[in-house]
Amino acid sequence: MQILSNILAFVVAAGAVIFVHELGHYLVGRLFGVRVLVFSLGFGQRIWGFRRGDTDYRLSLIPLGGYVSFDGQDPSQDSQDPQSFQNQPRWQRILIYLAGPGMNAVLAVLLVALVFTMGTEFSNQRDVSTEVGLVLADSPADLAGLETGDLITSLDGEAVADWQAVSLAVVTSPEREMSVGYTREGEELTTVMTPTTIPRYELGYAGLWPAAPVRVRSVIKGRPAARVDLQFGDRLAAVDGVAVSNAEEFRALVGPRAGEEIAITIERDGAERVVRLTPEEEDGRGIIGIYPDHFVFQKLKPVVALRESLRFNRDTVLEMGAFLGKVLQRRIPAKSAIGGPVEIARISGAAARRGPRDLIFFIALISLNLGLINMMPIPILDGGQITVLLVESTLRRDLSLALKERIIQVGLVMILALMVMAFYFDLLKSWPSS
Repeated sequence: MQILSNILAFVVAAGAVIFVHELGHYLVGRLFGVRVLVFSLGFGQRIWGFRRGDTDYRLSLIPLGGYVSFDGQDPSQDSQDPQSFQNQPRWQRILIYLAGPGMNAVLAVLLVALVFTMGTEFSNQRDVSTEVGLVLADSPADLAGLETGDLITSLDGEAVADWQAVSLAVVTSPEREMSVGYTREGEELTTVMTPTTIPRYELGYAGLWPAAPVRVRSVIKGRPAARVDLQFGDRLAAVDGVAVSNAEEFRALVGPRAGEEIAITIERDGAERVVRLTPEEEDGRGIIGIYPDHFVFQKLKPVVALRESLRFNRDTVLEMGAFLGKVLQRRIPAKSAIGGPVEIARISGAAARRGPRDLIFFIALISLNLGLINMMPIPILDGGQITVLLVESTLRRDLSLALKERIIQVGLVMILALMVMAFYFDLLKSWPSS
């Protein structure tokens, strides 16, 4: 059942981002009057479709991509037809190639904005301070002596100003000793921490999380909390007027009160309110049917959400670049940064099972990644085609047909090599660790 849900989620996620990508090429091509022969989701044999005008709109057998075929896109075709792709000015062809990744970026921004308006824990880590909110027992952070309330100021001698810097430094330092500068009650201290390795991805893990208020992570249907409409993201501020600073305090205040009415002060949308309910008894303790947890939550109005989404996607691109830099420096293995269809299906399936908010957010990240990958200067990809056109514009002449064919052949080899590598890394991640 889980495998089936993974496949279905993968089809939804991949289908959405590929459709939008190819739609970008299609719309700009039509805008410039280029004849479109095929608009296909998937590769290989045509399994369904319809024809409208000159265009065959189809679904193809292999759901691992898609394409738009323009008349005259093959440089070996010599045509005087003004609707032929090769007969369009180079700047128009560049814009047609740019439109695919551009639409992926637009989709990512709109989907993240939608998630922000729904209310989510997904936030820009640049907005989160370096104050430690939770340290797991016997974790690398615990063994290094870090405690809740410590403010991390530097890692390996480099100043850190936000939790994104802390997170990136930790995940890219598996099994590597790193110095940690921090302040505790105004005193500047240093320690040494060695992140352990997350086996599947070979990334660093320290067992520490940023400071965040205690909130409702989930609500169980039919329980007292559901009956008074407690919601995901509600901040749990107090129980019967006693302030709550962490999940354990909340459980300690509710646990002894089975069968007694209590007043819980919550914060929602910037306003405080009090809800009254009676905990039910279970295993000798009072419960209200929620899972309290610590996380940053935001629910934004549409205009603000759109602005914050732009910033979030920009920072995500910068973080991807920094992560890739660590791969090139061999600080972390390539398999940590490359995932193929199997891995994407597994993650998208897990996101779908958690709920629509997580799936939408994951689709946004896949769309952003697809746009960036397609802008790489690899022949066959959009970025490679744009590079060739820019070279021709600089030379003020077309490259020879033989050279273009050789470039395409090199591109095919590179793409096949990347696909084989992605599948190989997927197998490594799926293989049980010893």
